[in-house]
Parts: sequence; C-alpha cells; structure tokens
Amino acid sequence: MMGNAYIKLTKDQLDKVGNTLIYLANKLDGLSKTKALKLIYILDELSIKKSGIPFFNLKYKVWKFGPVSEELFIDLSSETTLLKDYIKRTSEEGVTLIEPTKPFNNDEFTDNDLELLDYVIQEFGNKSAKDLVYYTHRKNAPWYNTAVKHDVLDLLEKEEINNTEFLIDMQALIQHDSRKLFLYQDYTQAT
Repeated sequence: MMGNAYIKLTKDQLDKVGNTLIYLANKLDGLSKTKALKLIYILDELSIKKSGIPFFNLKYKVWKFGPVSEELFIDLSSETTLLKDYIKRTSEEGVTLIEPTKPFNNDEFTDNDLELLDYVIQEFGNKSAKDLVYYTHRKNAPWYNTAVKHDVLDLLEKEEINNTEFLIDMQALIQHDSRKLFLYQDYTQAT
C-alpha cells in the first residue's frame, strides 16, 4: 500500500461503474477500453457541472491520454479483477473491447443518472476514442488546467512523459456556483 496514492473503490462505485460499462457496451457497437474510460470521466464531469453531484466520484489523474481513473485503467488493461462480475475484455485487431457478462442492473442509478447516460451516448457515443481524448483535453477543461498548473502540459503533449500522479480538481468545474459547490463538497466528504 502506497500511502495516499492507494485509492480503494467502494462496492457502490464498482456496481455503478460495472453496470455503466454494461449499459454502454449494450448501446454502443464495439466499446473500446479507451472510449469506455473517456465516457466514464465525461459522465462524472457532466454530472458535477449539472448538479454538483458526481456520477461515480472517482479520482482522475493527469495522464497523456487522461483524465483517467488509474484503478479502472489497470483493471481494464490487465486481468480484470475489480469488474470481473460485470464485464470481460476481448481483443480485436489490437484493440481491447469491453463486453458485458450479465444484464444491466439499474439499482445504483437515479432517473437523472439514466438520462445523463443516454445523453452521453447520444452526444459522445459515435465519437472515436481519439475525439474523446481531444474533448477531455480541451483548453480550460479540468485535465488541461491541472496539467498547466503543475507544469506538465508540454511534457505530456511532447510525449516526454505519459502519466503523472496529479489528481484533477473536479470541484473547479463548479467553483463559480456556491450551491453546487456545497453539494459537491457535502457528497464527496460523506463518501
């Protein structure tokens, strides 16, 4: 265990992530690992912007193709252990694909969550993994701002490094809205 760097996902987070991957894989043709990781981040970002409440409340790091939840990246890159009850990984032409191993269960989802899932599929589902990386790296987005703040943007863009330990400050998305900020802080401190 590496002090603060070790992040354990709760059972509720795993259920929600696992069922989200099932939902996305069922709705999208050929869900790649990279696309899945980007859509998970986008769900958290849009949920926080919309209500102040995170969709998953995951921690995201500034990586070259980030923002990324390191725990999910590792689980989707090597032997799937955290999400083994929900999905399996297959490979097609060198691309890791996510496939459900059981039906979608909506117990962890509110009506707003399901609406947001459908919105993300509609808005981002037909975009390539590369397009989603561009979207999450857009100027003034949390990934971009964190990379600039810690002086690693140039290193990442020039591929001199491919990951960092810097966590993305998700509350920066709602810094201007005291009600959403309160809800975010209250939610993240309670979980």
